[in-house]
Amino acid sequence: MKFVTVATFENAAEAHILKSKLESEGVESFLFDENTVSINPLYNISVGGIKLKVYEEDVEQVAAIMEVVANTGYTNDQNEVIACPNCGSTNLYAGFPSMKSLKGILSAIVMFMMMTLPIYVKRVYRCKQCDTEFKE
Repeated sequence: MKFVTVATFENAAEAHILKSKLESEGVESFLFDENTVSINPLYNISVGGIKLKVYEEDVEQVAAIMEVVANTGYTNDQNEVIACPNCGSTNLYAGFPSMKSLKGILSAIVMFMMMTLPIYVKRVYRCKQCDTEFKE
């Protein structure tokens, strides 16, 4: 049987969340390059990220499941849908790494000087419509 890559991820947690969703729907899925990227995140670019693969005959079912997941809005602890304060859209990136602050700028300077990964990154929601970054 032939495998088809349906999604790529930068971290193992996100990959396992979608893998779990697919398995709960009865679709067998596999993660490739998970250990390589988890051991050294700098290899992420060279191997193309963590790849979620499924059997070729399951691709249509997986596409439908991923569409439902992508269109489901994020909710807070009170089960209210989180929306962009600027445009009201619920089409968001969650956990978006932002460096838009004084600490972020200083971290970027230190990162370039010492050739390391970012020391400080703030995780925010980012609107896919208007690119507004905000905390919940």
